[in-house]
Order: sequence, then structure tokens, then C-alpha cells
Amino acid sequence: MRAIIAPYDKTGAVELARGLLKLGAEIFATGGSQRHLAEAGLEARGISELTGFPEMLDGRVKTLHPAVHGGILARRDRPEHLAELEQHGLGLIDLVAVNLYPFVETVADVNVRLEDALEQIDIGGPTMLRAAAKNFPHVLPLVDPADYAPALEALQAGEVPLDQRRRLAAKAFQHVALYDTAIAGYLRADDAQLPEEITVGLRRLSELRYGENPHQQAAFYADAGSPTLVGLAAAEQLHGKQLSYVNILDADAAYGAACDFDAPAVAIVKHANPCGLAAHDDIVEAFQRALAGDPISAFGGIVAVNRPVTGGLAKAIRASKHPTSGQRLFLEIIIAPEFDGEALALLQKSRDLRILRAPLLGQAGGPFELRQVVGGMLMQTRDRVADDDVKLQVVTKRTPSDEELADLRFASKAVKHVKSNAIVLAKDGAITGMGAGQPNRVTSVHLALRAAGERAPGSALASDALIPFPDSIEVAAEGGVRAVVQPGGSVRDDEVIAACDRLGVAMVVTGYRHFKH
Repeated sequence: MRAIIAPYDKTGAVELARGLLKLGAEIFATGGSQRHLAEAGLEARGISELTGFPEMLDGRVKTLHPAVHGGILARRDRPEHLAELEQHGLGLIDLVAVNLYPFVETVADVNVRLEDALEQIDIGGPTMLRAAAKNFPHVLPLVDPADYAPALEALQAGEVPLDQRRRLAAKAFQHVALYDTAIAGYLRADDAQLPEEITVGLRRLSELRYGENPHQQAAFYADAGSPTLVGLAAAEQLHGKQLSYVNILDADAAYGAACDFDAPAVAIVKHANPCGLAAHDDIVEAFQRALAGDPISAFGGIVAVNRPVTGGLAKAIRASKHPTSGQRLFLEIIIAPEFDGEALALLQKSRDLRILRAPLLGQAGGPFELRQVVGGMLMQTRDRVADDDVKLQVVTKRTPSDEELADLRFASKAVKHVKSNAIVLAKDGAITGMGAGQPNRVTSVHLALRAAGERAPGSALASDALIPFPDSIEVAAEGGVRAVVQPGGSVRDDEVIAACDRLGVAMVVTGYRHFKH
């Protein structure tokens, strides 16, 4: 048996080589791997001895040679292949242990030079892995050090089963595919166009108890092409039960809403919709206002904070009660960029509460978002509009007051995070009521007013999309709404504006729709 050992990550390489040598294998290694094995007292021949050529072009060309790839690709069940090798004085290669240059880690440095990034694109490694994986019935491709010991055990037993070989081949091809995906993503980073072809590279972070329902399997994957983990993938769980599939979806929605605000903000999410959202200079006050948005729905919800959680905020959370039962507010998750010692000590008294520490989102997630449908994927740029780009154009006879304008701006940002057809009522930097996910907009207005109750009068209303008929305005005005923000653009805009003027409602348009399906 002859093997090539040339991994960048040399974890387990000594143990693998030692095991192969005990089996009588002849080992060839590239420069760094050969030195690594020699330091452990293990004999390995240089690749140059196999190819008859020295390493060339600063190491760019080492293994790209028929003596390597002929030995890997030759089919043992084809006499003509074996005869060709013999004719050219080449031998078989039975095992390839390779993993690749740290390209993703290199480009994690935002200041990395293009020249340095390009030097970390491995050529020989992927080529050997693909060749070995193609010929897996005869050659073992080993890309993960975790597979070294099982492979050795199988070899010591006499033969590696075909199903084990197949799994190793699949792993090798996937490893190379992730690598190529990361490189393509890096080179495409400044291109805002939707690419004609795209691959998505994912690496499993954890298995979940189940999916949305107990009969569904689930796991959480991170973007393998991202230099660093971001969003929920970067979260550190400090306390509580294992996260579930729905927990992750809701926490993502909550943190996205909270982090969308520059001011201190708290979002409370239930079933992917913010039932409470508020911004205030005092983070404890922001929580109290967010909770007041819908204290019943907040029970069993997710709290997201875009500032460190202090002992004072933790006390306010633990002191909160369900408005009808008087039971202490039960929460599934609290997620924030940091927790002080007092806050952690208080919150950890709730045994099952999941406490997540995660970096603020900023522009995390890249410029595009993907969504699966049966048979394909949808891809779009993210719904990111800078505050300075949103101009509130007054289209009614009455101009909103300064207080109303502030509430309209808050509501316009908040409505982005509510499922369409979305209506948000807001006052004093907090949601007072919202309606989501309805087939028609006027029903969402009814729901928002019902949720707001006695807090509806004087609230500002935001609609995620154009208001197509005057009926939404009429219902809102009857509930006490006196200012509205919407994208505009309906063929009946004149009728909607006329209804506002008739009812004394101020309206501004933004030109930006914010559907969230």
C-alpha cells in the first residue's frame, strides 16, 4: 500500500502515518508534512521522489504530475490501466490524506491583500481529493482527521467497506465544494448583481431536538463561506435548555428587529412577529414600553436587546407579570450583545430560560438572502434602506407635528419586521398595536386597533405596502389614528389622500415598500 499524506491541518497526521507504517505502507508527503512526520521520528519520502521533479513556482506545483494522479486514478479492475502504469514506471496510490489551505481564515482579515488571498487558493490538494474521491472503490480519500482512526481500524481488519468508502468520497467532494464556494463568494463580494450560477456552502453547527413539529428532523447550519460566524450562528448560549428550530427562527426575527435601531431598543417576538418593540434612551423603559405593546402575547416570547442587559433590566424582566393570571412572565429566550454579572445571576434563576450572547448584527449576513421553494431557491438583496434615504413626503393638507413625525419614522422602521400585510400602530417610540399576515389590509388595521385598545388614539400608523382603498384610513381614523405613513403608489392614491383630508389625518409617503412574507 502507498499513501500520500499532505494535509494543511496536521492534526492526527502522525497517528495516521504511524498506523499506516505498521501496516507496511510506503508514505509520501509534501514538504511541511514530511518535516512534521520526521520530527515525530517517522519516515516519509518526499513527493519529489515520487514525481522525479522538484517543487516548482514557490510550491505552486508539487503534486500535479502523472506519477501522483496516474497512481490515484488508475482502476484496479482495468488490466489496461495497470499495464499503462507499468509501462511508464508508475505505481498505485491507495490512500490520500489531504485538507486545504486556510482560505476562509485568511480572508477573515478585512485588510488582506488580494495577492495574499490568491496564494491561499489550494490547487494540488483539491485535485488529489477529487481524483481519490472519483476512484473511491480503490483509493481512500481522507479529508477530516476525525476519519483517520476509523479508516485505520478498517484497514487493520483487512478491508474498508464500500459504504464507508462512499461516505468518505462524498465528504471529500463536499469539502472541495465548500472551499470553491468560499473562493467564489470572496471574488464576487463587490458585485451587487444576482449571479447566473451560485452555490451555497453550509456547515452543521448543531442538531436540534426536532423541526417545527416533533415528527420533523432538524439541524442548524452556518454559512461555511463566511470568514466569521454571524447572527444566531455566532451566539453563545450562557444558560438554559437546548435551542429548538422555532427558537432560532424567533430569536433571529427578534434580534433583527432590535438591531435595526441605533437607539437602545427592545423587541419581543412571538411566532416571528414583534408583539412588542420600543426604543428609548433608558433600556429599562424601552423594555417596559415593548412589553406594554401586547403583554399577553409576550408570554412565552423572545426578548431581544441591542444593548448590554444590566441588573436593572433583569430585575424589570423578572418582576413582570402576565396581565390576567398574575404569573411571572415566562420567556423562552433573552438575546443581547452582553449581560453584566448581576443580570446573569438574576436571569439564571429561571432554570429553562435560554440566555444568548451574540454580536450586534450591523450589516451581517451579506448582501443577499435566500429562501427555498419546492424545486428551487429564491434570491434577493436584503431589505436595507438607510434612514437618510427615507424621505417622508407630506401629501395631505395637514402636516404631521414633530411628535407625529418621530412616531411615523419609528413605525415605518418597525413595520419592516412584521409579516405582510402589516399594519403597525406606534406612539412615543413604541408599538401600541399591530396586525400581521392577513389577506387584506383593512383586517390588519382592525387587528392593530383591537390590540392597541385605549392606546390607539393619537397613534401613528405604518403600512408595509401601499394603501389601496380609503377603507383602511376610515377604520384607522375612527380608532383615533391621526397620522399615517405608507409607500404610496396606488392607482387610488388620490382617493386615499382625499379620505385623509376629509378626516383630518396627516399622511406621508416614503416610496419604499417593506413586504415580509
